[in-house]
Amino acid sequence: MTTMKSSQESKEFKMRQNKFLKVVKILLFVVVAATVLGFVVKELWNALLPAIFGWHMITFWQALGLLVLSKILFGGFHRHGGRGGWRHRMKERWEQMTPEEREQFRKGMRCGHWRGREHDHGQFTPHAEQQP
Repeated sequence: MTTMKSSQESKEFKMRQNKFLKVVKILLFVVVAATVLGFVVKELWNALLPAIFGWHMITFWQALGLLVLSKILFGGFHRHGGRGGWRHRMKERWEQMTPEEREQFRKGMRCGHWRGREHDHGQFTPHAEQQP
C-alpha cells in the first residue's frame, strides 16, 4: 500500500517539477525575445529615422516601450484562436455547405478571391454573381 502511495506521490512531484520547468522556459524565452526585439527596434530606429526625418535617437527602454505600444495599438493582448482555430471553423463551415456552394467556393479560390458573405447566425450564403 505504501509503495503505491509513494509511487503516486513521485508522479505528482515529477508533474509539478515539469510544470515549473515549463514556466521557467517560457519566461526565459519571453525575456530573450523581448531583449532581442528591443535591440532590433532600437538599432533600426537609430539607423534610419534620425537620418531620414531628423528625429532623436532612442534608448533600449524606449524601443521596448514602442514594442509594447505597438502591440497594444495594433495587436492587442488576446489569443488568436489557439492551435488550429481557423482550420476548425473552416472545416465546420465546409461541412455545412451544399455541394453547389462548395463548387462556387472552389471557383472563387482559384481566382484568388471569394465573394461570399457570412450572416450573424453563422450560416454561409454565397453572393449571386454580379453582372456588369
